[in-house]
Amino acid sequence: MSRVSQAQALENRRRAVAAASQLFRERGVNGISVADLMKSIGLTTGGFYKQFPSKEALIVEAAQAAFGDLDLLLESFDTAQGDHDTARGTLIDYYLSAEHRDRPGTGCPTAGFAGDMAREPAAGEVLETYAAGVEKFAAWMSTDADDGLAMVATLVGAILLARATAGTELSEKILESTHEALTAPHGS
Repeated sequence: MSRVSQAQALENRRRAVAAASQLFRERGVNGISVADLMKSIGLTTGGFYKQFPSKEALIVEAAQAAFGDLDLLLESFDTAQGDHDTARGTLIDYYLSAEHRDRPGTGCPTAGFAGDMAREPAAGEVLETYAAGVEKFAAWMSTDADDGLAMVATLVGAILLARATAGTELSEKILESTHEALTAPHGS
């Protein structure tokens, strides 16, 4: 059997992290096994353990990759809109859309990993990675830390409830009413 080149090993690792980032947001960390993950990218379980010391190590990298994707999305909104208030409005429009609701695998990692963080006794690097991502998202939402956290909590709660009720009128109402609440002028 031939050995995998260093370049191919790096590519395999990148593919595993990308697939895990998507699948963990879609199905949850416990909803995807190492075997299923590796099968999804055409590799063996043995190949996983050549790349990662544990599933936890992969979870950390997958969360880092997902929050990196969120950072790029937020940056693209800032660049496209030219001013941060308009960019924040664009993010709210996207976040509370049917498209975002229906595509958790490519959606926000704050929502995508929230259930696992709440269910599992997360500690160490996994929790630190998640918390840092949430804090960075909140800081982007508002220079006032409390306002930013409240906005992120509102967005995440809304998208989780909308996903849980997808296919019902309630799901649409959740998205619409939360959008209205977050975009209405203060004091209205």
